[in-house]
Amino acid sequence: MSFQSFIFRKMCTKSDAKRDAGLEIPEGVEYIRDIRYGRNKKFNTLDICWPKSITAKTGGFFDKSEEERYIDLEKDKLPVIISIHGGGYVYGSKELYQFYCANLAERGFAVINFNYRLAPKYTFPAPLEDLNLVIKWMLANSDDYPIDTDNVFMVGDSAGAQLASQYGVIYSDADYRKIMGFRKPKIGLRALSLGCGVYDLKKRLEQEGKHGMIKDYLTSEPEKLGEKLDILSYITKEYPPTFIFSSKGDMLLEECEPMADYLKSRNVKCKSKIYGNKKTGHVFHVNMRDEFSDEANRDQTDFFKKYIH
Repeated sequence: MSFQSFIFRKMCTKSDAKRDAGLEIPEGVEYIRDIRYGRNKKFNTLDICWPKSITAKTGGFFDKSEEERYIDLEKDKLPVIISIHGGGYVYGSKELYQFYCANLAERGFAVINFNYRLAPKYTFPAPLEDLNLVIKWMLANSDDYPIDTDNVFMVGDSAGAQLASQYGVIYSDADYRKIMGFRKPKIGLRALSLGCGVYDLKKRLEQEGKHGMIKDYLTSEPEKLGEKLDILSYITKEYPPTFIFSSKGDMLLEECEPMADYLKSRNVKCKSKIYGNKKTGHVFHVNMRDEFSDEANRDQTDFFKKYIH
């Protein structure tokens, strides 16, 4: 592991523990933990959560009444959000995103929150392979949970935003899918939400060089990955509609609007937004105590609701 990744892990572990201290899963959310979705005992686990009830005010996918309707696992299916955590490919876990995912669930969605294999032990494209396994698990177990595989959405921030954006290309473009050696899953991937992310791996590699976290993930010989890193070239109008956002204090703020403009230039339906002030930092929306997190998470789910089929 690079020294940069070591320090990054140490700093984030401390700050994230402070961020989430004292928080609890809301009583109105059913939260199931530690389900195995793959062979790796350490990393291939996921959580799934959903609202115990829906009202017209908070979600309203079932009826127009103001009364609560409780979820019937045998009958009711909710649109599902797959959350891809950030952490520079070397850090992060579903535990750090549990309160954020529960917050999304309160807004009328089933949410899958999963761990994936981390660098430097596991390199590109390990997280994408694990995401594919999560989707296979979802398809195989859709009868056991209130999830609608025809209405799937993805959220990701920081490195997770890059992974979600890349999976959008894998899903929507046959040529890139072939390059990556993936098969298109039988789901309806309706839209993406990308927060505080990096999107152009080739450019990032040129800027940072072969060191630090990018080296830990892409290895010391990224040139061997070839067209696999030429991700943006394969974005077409078939790419999922995308909500992309950042904050005024985000260290990756400069990545947001160029990516939004690029998507629009490719005739992709896209909306972008910058939140807060200079004190509103990186992945602020995951912090349930941040004054702008509720606004951002409402905007994400409102965007998704426009594309439910």
